Amino acid sequence: MSRRLLIVEDDPGLQSQMRWCFSEDLEVTVAADRESALAALRRTEPEVITLDLGLPPDPGGASEGFLLLEEVLRLAPMTKIIVVTGREDKENAVKAIGMGASDFYQKPLDADILTFVVNRAFRLAELERDNRELSRQRNGTSIKGIVAASPQMLSICRTLEKVAPTDVTTLITGETGTGKELLARALHDLSHRADNPFAAINCAAIPENLLESELFGFEKGSFTGATQSKKGKIENANGGTLFLDEIGDMPMALQAKLLRFLQERVVDRVGSVKPVPVDVRVVCATHRDVQELITQGTFREDLYYRISEITLDVPALRDRDGDALVIAQSLLKSLGKQMDRPNLAFTEDAIKGIKSYAWPGNVREMINKVKRATIMADGKRVTAADLQLNCEEEGPESQLNLRQVRENAERAAIIQALQSCSFNMAQASRLLGVTRPTLYNLTDKYHIETSAESPSA
Repeated sequence: MSRRLLIVEDDPGLQSQMRWCFSEDLEVTVAADRESALAALRRTEPEVITLDLGLPPDPGGASEGFLLLEEVLRLAPMTKIIVVTGREDKENAVKAIGMGASDFYQKPLDADILTFVVNRAFRLAELERDNRELSRQRNGTSIKGIVAASPQMLSICRTLEKVAPTDVTTLITGETGTGKELLARALHDLSHRADNPFAAINCAAIPENLLESELFGFEKGSFTGATQSKKGKIENANGGTLFLDEIGDMPMALQAKLLRFLQERVVDRVGSVKPVPVDVRVVCATHRDVQELITQGTFREDLYYRISEITLDVPALRDRDGDALVIAQSLLKSLGKQMDRPNLAFTEDAIKGIKSYAWPGNVREMINKVKRATIMADGKRVTAADLQLNCEEEGPESQLNLRQVRENAERAAIIQALQSCSFNMAQASRLLGVTRPTLYNLTDKYHIETSAESPSA
C-alpha cells in the first residue's frame, strides 16, 4: 500500500520544493487553504500531513492553521500532523504540539531534514497501525478467529497450542455453536501440515449409504452410477488434516472401517482390493455425550479410545466468565465495519442483556443477534431491543458490586463446606478456617440451614 502525504501550503514555490523532496513511492497531494485541505483529507485519507499555520485568509497569522488542525484531529485522529512554522514562531509550534500535532518543522526549507521528519511520522503511524491490528486479532489468544478472555477458554487455547505441533488424534466436544470447527482449523493452521489440505466432512449431514464413498472413495463400476473412480475425503486430505464433524452420528457399520483406517493408516476404496496408504491427521468433533452413546450401544468404545488421544471439551458460552460481552463487542466492531456502520457501541441495557442471557445457541446465536442489531440500530447505539434481548429489572445479586460478590462467594463456600462435611459444624469450621461461633454467625447472616434435611443439602 502506497504511503500518502498531504502538503498544506499556500505558497506555490514552497509547494513545488516540498513536493520534489520526496521519492516516487510517496503519493503526494497539495492543498492551499483550509477547504481544499479538508476535501483532500476526505478523498485521500493521508497518514501524514505537513501543515503551514499561515493560511489564507490569515496568511500572516496562525488562526486558520489552528482551525484546520482542530478539524483534522477531529475527523482523522490517527493522522500524524507536522506543523510548519517560521524560525521565530516557536510559541505556535509548542501550542500545536499541545493540541495534538505529532511534530513540527521550522522554515527555511531543508530537504534532508524535512524528509527525515516526514519519514519518522510515517514510521510512527505504521507502528501504531500494526499495534491496533495485533490488538484486534489476539483478543486474549494467539489463535485466529478465537475471541476469548475467560480462564476456561484460555486454558483450552493453551492446550491446543501444545497439541497442534503433534499428530495425535484429537476429539473436540461441546454444544452446537461453541466454535469446534474453528478450533479444528486452528489445530491444522498451527501444525506442520498447515500448507497441506484441510478436509472437513459432516457425518450427520450425509446419508448413510453415501457416507462411506464420501469418506473412502470408490472404484469405477463398484455400484450403479459409479462411471469413474473417485478419491474420498481421507485421500484428498493426504498430508494434511481430516476433520470429522458430528462423529457421534456416524453409523455403526462405518465405525469399524474408520477404526481400521486409524489403526493401519490405509484406505480401502469401495469396490477396491488394493489398500491406499494415507498420511493424515484426524480431528473429530461432536456435540453429543460419547460416553452415553457407548452405554446405549450406538458408538464403539474402541473407536472412542482411538479418536480421543487428546480431548478438548469446549465450554458453553454461558459458562465462560465474561466472554459473552467480549465476543459481542468484537462481533459488533467487525460486522459494523463490513456493513459500513463503524463506531457502533452497546447501551447499558444491551450490556446487561448480553451478560444475563443464557445463549442456548452459543456463539452462532450471538452472531445472528449482533448482525441483526447492526442493521436495525438507530444512530450509533445498539440497545437490548435491537438485540432482541429482554433486559428485566435485575436484583442486587446481579449487579457488579464488590460487597455482593464477596457475600455470594462466602455463602457458596459455606454451603459447599457443610455439604462436604455432612453438615458437621466442627469439621466445616476447620475446613473454612474459622471458629465455630464465626461459622454460626455466618450461617445466620446468610440464612443457611445447618441440617442435612435443609434445602441447601
